[in-house]
Amino acid sequence: MQIRFSKMHGLGNDFMVIDGITQVVKLEPEQIREFADRHTGVGFDQLLVVETPTDPKADFRYRIYNADGNEVAQCGNGARCFARFVIANSLSTKHELTLQTSNGHVRTRLLDGDAVEVNMGIPRTEPADVPFDAPSFQPSYDVEVDGRHFTLSTVSLGNPHAVLFVDNVFEAPVAELGALIATSNPFPEGTNVGFCQVVDSGFARLRVYERGVGETRACGSGACAAAVAGQLTGRLGTRSKISLPGGKVRISWPGPGSELMMTGPTALVYEGTIEL
Repeated sequence: MQIRFSKMHGLGNDFMVIDGITQVVKLEPEQIREFADRHTGVGFDQLLVVETPTDPKADFRYRIYNADGNEVAQCGNGARCFARFVIANSLSTKHELTLQTSNGHVRTRLLDGDAVEVNMGIPRTEPADVPFDAPSFQPSYDVEVDGRHFTLSTVSLGNPHAVLFVDNVFEAPVAELGALIATSNPFPEGTNVGFCQVVDSGFARLRVYERGVGETRACGSGACAAAVAGQLTGRLGTRSKISLPGGKVRISWPGPGSELMMTGPTALVYEGTIEL
């Protein structure tokens, strides 16, 4: 059996996107891992599947799988590509969509050119909501992992993030520390780990180690988490531009209790079919 797919990316964070509405798609974790292999498969950071929603308030169900085959609840760059995909494949004519995820709704709006704005919802910072092992909320926490001490902030955008502020993001040991913190005890479900260098109140550089993936060229929800952590610790303002290795996104967040907006580009790499 063959299925059609598109290879897309948002700032180099790349995806295999599958229409699960006009095709019957049922994938096992092992198949996803095979597709994700960059030498013998399609190669991607995440697999995105478009499905019919179970919530009548949503236009589509948005399913996300990391390269290790595990399903996750959120991917900001993926949401932008998902929205562009459904239009390009005539699954919808609406330029504003409500997407059902396993953690609630994400709203997207197509803008001019290849840009898409995503309403990422209200960031959650209470430790139990991340989840993170701490008695109460603080803008930053001092933690010990494997005998090493770190100061980090924690944020959930539907998936957990730890943000460490560094003096030079290019010299940060992202692979080493990212792998160490991502599976550490304070994060019972694991976490994505962002290394953020604030340049000024409106601009920061970021590298992200994603759980189940490794370092990626971009992470939309990670950029949002960095912007939130930057505001909560007094480093960034309500509007900021976050630069990742693959490009830049714009973040707007009025503050606690408010919805966060992210805007960035999308790109189609190619379309193809693959044998199940």
